[in-house]
Amino acid sequence: MEIKPILTEADYQEALLQVESLMTAKFGTPDGERLNALATLVESYEAKHFRLVSTDSVEKIKFPIDRHESP
Repeated sequence: MEIKPILTEADYQEALLQVESLMTAKFGTPDGERLNALATLVESYEAKHFRLVSTDSVEKIKFPIDRHESP
């Protein structure tokens, strides 16, 4: 299999399947190097397409409190 840029959702899903199949690869082997390269590409794609919402510490505390208050 050829390593190529991840440009589409289909590319991303294929890369995830390849990463999963290589999870037991040993460091320094050809499969381990392939896993490293694919993981880097997946990480880059996810950083661009999946935004994680970050909240500050106060908001993390207030959310559970707000859910338990009576209206």
